[in-house]
Amino acid sequence: MPDMSAHLALTQLVPFAAEELDKNKVTPGVLGFVVFAVMAVAVWMLMKSMNRHMGKVSFDEGADPKGATPTKSGTAPRE
Repeated sequence: MPDMSAHLALTQLVPFAAEELDKNKVTPGVLGFVVFAVMAVAVWMLMKSMNRHMGKVSFDEGADPKGATPTKSGTAPRE
């Protein structure tokens, strides 16, 4: 039963790790900084791309090809 011995070994090591851990000194470390920096650069690139794409959008409304006049609610009548 190798699974049982691995489980017993882990349960024996967990209390030792918990005693050595100082909760006031736990930091994310270099890996946490790298992950945060990559996410920040990705968000910056997405915002830059979105601004570029929004600049290409034309908000001018063309004339209605059917020539229908809008109703009181602001929509064209159904035919």
